[in-house]
Amino acid sequence: MVARLVIAAPSSGAGKTTVATGLMAAFAGRGLAVSPHKVGPDYIDPGYHALATGRPGRNLDAYMCGTGLIAPLFEHGARGCDLAVVEGVMGLYDGAADQGELASTAQVSKLLKAPVVLVVDASSQSRSVAALVHGFASWDPEVRIGGVILNKVATDRHEHLLREALGESGVPVLGVLRRAPAVATPSRHLGLVPVAERQAQAVEAVAAQAEQVLQGCDLDALLALARSAPPLHAEAWDPVGAVRTRAGGSGVPTLPRASSGGSTVAARNDGSQPRVAVAGGAAFTFSYAEHAELLTAAGAEVVTFDPLRDEELPEGTRGLVIGGGFPEMYGAELSANEPLRKAVAALAASGAPVAAECAGLLYLARSLDGTPMCGVLDADARMSERLTLGYRDAVAVSDSSLAAAGARMRGHEFHRTVIEPGAGANAAWGLRQPERRVEGFVQQGVHASYVHTHWAGAPEAAVRFVEHCANGPVA
Repeated sequence: MVARLVIAAPSSGAGKTTVATGLMAAFAGRGLAVSPHKVGPDYIDPGYHALATGRPGRNLDAYMCGTGLIAPLFEHGARGCDLAVVEGVMGLYDGAADQGELASTAQVSKLLKAPVVLVVDASSQSRSVAALVHGFASWDPEVRIGGVILNKVATDRHEHLLREALGESGVPVLGVLRRAPAVATPSRHLGLVPVAERQAQAVEAVAAQAEQVLQGCDLDALLALARSAPPLHAEAWDPVGAVRTRAGGSGVPTLPRASSGGSTVAARNDGSQPRVAVAGGAAFTFSYAEHAELLTAAGAEVVTFDPLRDEELPEGTRGLVIGGGFPEMYGAELSANEPLRKAVAALAASGAPVAAECAGLLYLARSLDGTPMCGVLDADARMSERLTLGYRDAVAVSDSSLAAAGARMRGHEFHRTVIEPGAGANAAWGLRQPERRVEGFVQQGVHASYVHTHWAGAPEAAVRFVEHCANGPVA
């Protein structure tokens, strides 16, 4: 059994990421094997978690993967660890819009049978903190709030007032943290700046967060609380098993298999593994660890490349995955790498499978803010003042290397860019909420869209993609 804690807050901005990352690093510094997790579709926080623990940061998203996969995915990530720390999303009870508790931190805490530590921004309150904590602790009796960490406390006097008030709440104070500029992580238009863009500074920030937690939190009490979690009795998710069953037990509708036939584990026609190149580096940092695991389980050889530095695709590339990130921050550098842009365009023109999400969509466009990109798509992208954010219930409009027409998949949009036109002659997805629209592009082997997906919830996407790679052209 893995000891576990969920780090939650009444709202965004209270300091969840700082506290969760600091706890991960502090416990890892004690010699514990710590498994890092994040509720929801966030890609950036898990990068800091990985830095703190030395293990991949993994997401637990009940909307995209289904509630039935939360405990199995947790067990998969936490296998062999002494402690798991799960950072929540938004406020404790906030989840998918108009879906009740679905995908909320509270729901995930219940699915994991994990005690919750509430991080409260105490900077503008004293006795009222007790009413706030009492309200959160009593709202859902199935959610066990085992303690509170007070953040941004000003003075010893302020701390005394807060502790005195909370003494009547029945919820113990497990930590008090003062304001500390050294622990701050810079933000921009989509949240924190990713680790890959500020490696040295990120290491320093995580070290400062660990030190702050060591000085201000009762680690022994927090560990005892984590160890009080009961057994889960959940079988760990397994990518090979998910590929073999082509469903994964998520409860979310999954994709029909590719029409090419063949065995579950795909291979090239000559018997070797099809090589799938996955974009990485500072411009393309958004990915789920399970995607590479599923591609490997489906029979692919997964290799990474950096569009900022590499002038060629990996030799023998038969499929290309370009996930999310911040190409808008590196437009000039991406454009300057003309040899790679031409290689990507040539691969796409050959009909090889290309799966591009959000940043990948922008990279495949003709231009981004007027700067030439790969030109695979007859579309131009630009920055926008408007934030597009939210879960999406998507239906495949066109047959593609990821989905058969009519297949459903759940995803998430998060961007401050627009692409014109927003959909090609063959659109990728029809979205049913918050408004009905089609978006994205399907042409030859290319599937490009703003919608981020989590393939653990629909492993058929990985299987189908690898099958198309196995039967397609090679770079």
